[in-house]
Formats: sequence, structure tokens, C-alpha cells
Amino acid sequence: MPEFVCRLGTPDGRVLESRRMAGSAEALRHELEAEGLHVFSVTRAGSAMGIPFLRRREKVASVDFLLFNTQLRTLLHAGLPLAQSLELLKAQQTAPHFRALLDKVHQQVTTGIALSDAFASLGDVFPRLYSNTLRAGEQSGELESVLQRFVEYQRIVEAMRKKIVGALTYPAVLVLLSIGLIIILVAKVIPSFAGFYTEFESELPLITRFVLGLSDFVQSNFIFLVLGTVAAVLAFKAWVRTPSGRLITDQWRLKVPLVGRLAHLFALSQFSRSLSVLLGGGTPMVPALDTAASSINNTWVSKLLGGCVQEVREGRSLSDSVEDTEIAPAMALAMMRVGEATGALPEMLVHTSEFFDEEIEFALGRMVSLFEPLILVVMGLVVGGLLLAVYYPMLTLVGKIG
Repeated sequence: MPEFVCRLGTPDGRVLESRRMAGSAEALRHELEAEGLHVFSVTRAGSAMGIPFLRRREKVASVDFLLFNTQLRTLLHAGLPLAQSLELLKAQQTAPHFRALLDKVHQQVTTGIALSDAFASLGDVFPRLYSNTLRAGEQSGELESVLQRFVEYQRIVEAMRKKIVGALTYPAVLVLLSIGLIIILVAKVIPSFAGFYTEFESELPLITRFVLGLSDFVQSNFIFLVLGTVAAVLAFKAWVRTPSGRLITDQWRLKVPLVGRLAHLFALSQFSRSLSVLLGGGTPMVPALDTAASSINNTWVSKLLGGCVQEVREGRSLSDSVEDTEIAPAMALAMMRVGEATGALPEMLVHTSEFFDEEIEFALGRMVSLFEPLILVVMGLVVGGLLLAVYYPMLTLVGKIG
């Protein structure tokens, strides 16, 4: 009997998730409705034969989500009711997955459920920061203004992410092209010289024998090497998706020269800006800190900053708690202390995130200026070494014959 994941609304207005066994989704829906529960969705648990790395997880494009929030804020500012605004925005969505999600949100809102709870009921499809920001706006009666803050936050984060991806694209292309060239040389070009050298009885240099042996091994076991590489990549991806695997890889990423500093700065910028949005929207410090820490993409940094929640709950200042993690620079800590002393912490957190953004741009420029020539030199030496190992004996033999 298959297992289903159900998102349910209770008679007292709570939204919860439950797992049930049933013969079919329709039968389970009738059973839940008979218990007096409102059924938002019933989906079968797992997919793709239960293999984690073969599961297909549909995501909402960041551009579509940004456009939705911008238009929702505009419609609310124009005076349209929330339910009508959601219906209009749902109808114009071109992405089927996002349109289906908005349809679920619209159905819940029309039954009286808060917008923040409707988005929260969808699980981790949307960031936790978003639903908490909406909740703060609903409680303060300033949903429109907190939406504007979130839109600005989203635009800045996406712009910074595009800068990072754009800066890393060219070096990545160089590496892939170089690896492709090396594979062609080893698998196709070098083997053609093996028969030529066997006609001569002279001893070949060690490096030439090694390259010819490597080429022969790759050519003889090419299929097994490809299958082994694919299996290793899939296994690694499956491991990375586990909580422990992602925690370890995120910690490793921070230790990579240049790239690690970039990931570190981006995580701190994301944390500062998220916390500023939540505090500016009226969310209390402890839940705001908890949400901001969990919104960071790097799970290692998220875990360190998440450890500050209990200290702040016990009355310790944010700056002192963050200082103990040893992940924030002194300048950022000083700016936090000024914000706490003056009562303008949200504004100072914005300045702190801008400070990190400037550091990111500087680190990006330096990394690109170093990576491009470094990759060209390394790959040139590798390719040149392979060609020299193959052609040097030939030149020597030609010289002897001459």
C-alpha cells in the first residue's frame, strides 16, 4: 500500500503535514474529509523507484518568483483584495508548476487562511524567510511594505548571485575545454603513435612509456571508466543531498582558496540582509534570527549562526553572540554594535550587507584575474607535456637517422 504526504487544515485553523497509507489518493482524500479535515494536497511520497538522486524536484524559477512578488505588491497598493490579486496573478503564470502552487495558495486564502500560512503549508518550496516576512506584515498590518522590502532583498541577492555565476563561467568553460582536449589526446591521438614506436628497438624515455601506457589503459577500459565516473558522480550527488553530506561539503567549500572566501562573504551578506528584512518588518529578534540563520544557503555557516539563537534568547547581544562564532569580520561586528546601541539595528544590518557586497565584488575581480591565466598556464603545461612526451622520441629518432 503506497504512502502519501498530506497537507491538511484543522477546524481550529492550523495547517499541518501528515503521512498516511492508503490504496489511492482519492480514497485517502475522502477519508480525511470524513474526519473533518480540509485537504490542501495529497501527493505520493517518493518517486523514481525511491532512489534519492533520481528524484526530480521541480523548483520555482527565481525570476518568476520575483515578478510575482513585485506584481502582488503593485496590486495590493492599487487597492485590490488579496484573494482577487492572487487569482489574477495565478491566471497569468506560464510555468505550470508555479501556477499549480499559486492555485493551492489561492484556495487556502479564500477559505480564510492567512497568506503566510498558505505559503508555509507548501513546505520548503518557498524560502522560510518569505512566509515569516509575510507573517510579520500581516501582524503589523503592513503587508504591502514588507513585500516591498522582500522584493528589494530578492533583487539584490539575485544580482549578486548572477555576478558570481558570471565570473565563474569563463574559467569553468576553460577547464572543461582543456579536459576535453586532454581526453582526445590520450584516447585518440597518442595511440596512433604506439604502433610507430614498436617498429624501433630503441629504448623510449620513461615519460613516453608512461603516457603510452596510460593511453592504452584509457582506450582499453574507456567504457568502464565512463560508467565508473557517472556512478561516482551520482553517488556523490546523493551523498551531498543528505544533511551530513551537505554540511561537510559546505564546510569544505569554505576552505577552498579564493572560492571559499567568496562563499563565506555571500553567506554573511545573505544573513545580514535577511535579518534586516525581518526586523524591519516587525518580527521579534529571536524568531528573526532563527529564520535568518536558516535562510543561508551554506549549511555550515547556518549552523554556526543558528547557535546564536539560544544565547540571544537568554539576553546576550547579537554582536557578542556572532563574535563567538569567529566567522564575521571586526568591521561587521562594530557596525552591529552601533546598531544595537542606537536602536537602528535593521538599518545598520543593511549597511553591513552592503559592506559584504563590496568585499564580494573585490574578491570576484581578484579571483577572475588570477584564475584565467592560472588555468591557461596549468592546462598548457599538461597538454604541452603530453605532446612533448610523444614527439620527443620521434625527433630523437629522426635526428639519429639524419
